[in-house]
Amino acid sequence: MQNLTISLVQCELAWESPADNRRHLETCFEELAGTTDLIVLPEMFTTGFSISTVAHAEPPGGDTELWLSNWAQRCNCAITGSIAVRDNNLVYNRMLFATPEALHYYDKRHLFRMAGEHRLYSPGNRRVIVNWRGWRINLQVCYDLRFPVFSRNRDDYDLLLFVANWPMARRLQWRALLPARAIENQAYVAGVNCIGDNPKKVGYAGDSMVIAADGEILADMGNKNGTVSVMLSGADLVSYRARFPCQLDADDFQLN
Repeated sequence: MQNLTISLVQCELAWESPADNRRHLETCFEELAGTTDLIVLPEMFTTGFSISTVAHAEPPGGDTELWLSNWAQRCNCAITGSIAVRDNNLVYNRMLFATPEALHYYDKRHLFRMAGEHRLYSPGNRRVIVNWRGWRINLQVCYDLRFPVFSRNRDDYDLLLFVANWPMARRLQWRALLPARAIENQAYVAGVNCIGDNPKKVGYAGDSMVIAADGEILADMGNKNGTVSVMLSGADLVSYRARFPCQLDADDFQLN
């Protein structure tokens, strides 16, 4: 496996203002262009986690999809994050994964009922793994982090991504579960969160991280506003899995 450079973008999100958020993120893209293979943005990166955005959800092929694909081409890398999308009269929390050549997507499976997300959004029903520059990348969104069966490695991915708007009140769980997912799945894990407070008085601590397959934390952004880039070693991942092949003793299961 070749190496993969991944860049996390941790920032405050302008509430329900796609144009402002896209404008700010363009500055980050310009700084990262030509230096990275993959840029990861937070969940609902155009609006913040606003349930009312279902009324303003974009159609497939809408402004943000086109914008994301354009910047993936300009930066010669993949860019991913989630937005609200209305598709066939259903609204999804859709994680977009744009490359210079194509656009992939994953619809959030586990909807956060404590905020009423399950009443307004529809759950996805597909497990989505994207192949990018020799890496198999599993796409997940926020609350999915709490459900390890769904993200279980079936020897089919190398990097597990979580994009999130994860509140500060539950940062202990965020910081515990991300390393757990890496260790149990013997895969790199990256989690990207936002920072700041939204108008509903919900605070976000950030804590975006990159974690190696053995649980070592390779990057921890704390409450920092900005970007961080980490080179993921394909050789180290292959070597670690060969030295400690616990996946050979994993239980068989089926997901209904």
